[in-house]
Amino acid sequence: MSGSSLFKMRLVHLDLKGAPPKVSYLAEVFPLFHALGANGLLIEYEDMFPYKGHLRLLRAQHAYSPSEIKEILHLATLNELEVVPLVQTFGHMEFVLKHEALAHLREVAFFPNTLNPHEAESLALVGAMIDQVMELHPGARWLHVGCDEVYYLGEGEASRQWLQQEQNNKARLCLSHVKAVASHVLARHPATKPLVWDDMLRDIPEDQLSASGVPQLVEPMLWDYTADLDVHGKALLMEKYQKCGFRQLWAASAFKGATGVSQALTPIEHHLRNHMQWLQVAAHGPADTLQGIVLTGWQRYDHFSVLCELLPVGIPSLAVCLQSLLQGGFAEDVKTRVENFLGMPSLEITGFTSEGAASFPGSDILALVTQVGLHLRSSVDEMLYRDRYVTGWFSSYHRRRKLIHPVMIQHIQPQALSLLGRWSALAGELEAALRRVFYPDAVEEWLEENVQPSLQQLQQLLQDLGEAAGPGPPMASPGPDTGQEP
Repeated sequence: MSGSSLFKMRLVHLDLKGAPPKVSYLAEVFPLFHALGANGLLIEYEDMFPYKGHLRLLRAQHAYSPSEIKEILHLATLNELEVVPLVQTFGHMEFVLKHEALAHLREVAFFPNTLNPHEAESLALVGAMIDQVMELHPGARWLHVGCDEVYYLGEGEASRQWLQQEQNNKARLCLSHVKAVASHVLARHPATKPLVWDDMLRDIPEDQLSASGVPQLVEPMLWDYTADLDVHGKALLMEKYQKCGFRQLWAASAFKGATGVSQALTPIEHHLRNHMQWLQVAAHGPADTLQGIVLTGWQRYDHFSVLCELLPVGIPSLAVCLQSLLQGGFAEDVKTRVENFLGMPSLEITGFTSEGAASFPGSDILALVTQVGLHLRSSVDEMLYRDRYVTGWFSSYHRRRKLIHPVMIQHIQPQALSLLGRWSALAGELEAALRRVFYPDAVEEWLEENVQPSLQQLQQLLQDLGEAAGPGPPMASPGPDTGQEP
């Protein structure tokens, strides 16, 4: 079975708005991406791009330097991965509009995601962002300009007034901004074709899309990350876009970051099914319509949300999905190929990745995160809420009043110390592994979200034990003795 011709381009999405990897780690994984069947990258820089001049405030603390961007592009070229940069220009502008100096360009004041399309300064802003990104990506054949999830569009004061005019509607407002952004790209960088996410275009009537001029300027990327996507519906949508004048279309699947805002482990089966459905879409849709597919790997749902699965954790899923696209399906021989690529003795598809050893870059992080995700909270909860000595003799009532039977300390304290010691050692090992791949702020965030709460519960239990065991008032019964028989 071979489906490599169904998607000529197979791009791995790097979502850098959360836990951006160090360049040294990208140097390790790019050869693996290539070996697995990728031939391109969609790099969503967000605040990791080294913006300069009046845009310098957009940089994250650990933003890549211009020389690091050049190194990333060099590494991509060495591994035959064509880079498509992504710059958000309409929705998901949180990393820009969160800044007080740019907050006046929000469509509505309380929502920093969406840009006000009526302000000339808005287009000048995204134009400057595009030009700075393209300056470091000379020769890029495509530039993704985002334009997805433009929530609250039409609800700003300027939009409300504009919409009162005859023939004006939200679809026209959306299309006019997309057209302005795409026109800027093509005027300044004529060899570069703009790409857009398609969700804001889906429900616009054919005649309005056709008349807008947008289909001649951009290539839409149809995205759907569900395991049971509507194949027939996608084929109809592709036909609609073709009728409107879009010459090339793209698909976008997901290999991670699409099953839960705080997901720590990647459910491979979900993502495999998503890619199987996309293969059906490519097979049943109009021939040669899809230019390629982007395997998205979201790292946050938006700029303000928590981290979801880290890149090393999602690599087995990426491997399964890429190889399935390349081979036209997933069978035992494909599974064996993936295991060989990853150095895994056995890959678990239906549950979470097995805890056995693997040898791909970042596999130590996967192994440790799997232990945390499957066992840390459950083992602490088991002790705090199901251990008979804790629940029976050192409940929250006892802990608040610093009451405990002296013998019970011998039952509780050694077990709590042992559990804390084991998990603290693993947390130290995980922190060291994370620091090799990620910057300190990402390491701190992931541990604080996923590890520290459980360790702090154990530490608090031990502290309460110490205080209850120390010098204090004589032991009292937990409740008043009424002298009545129960």
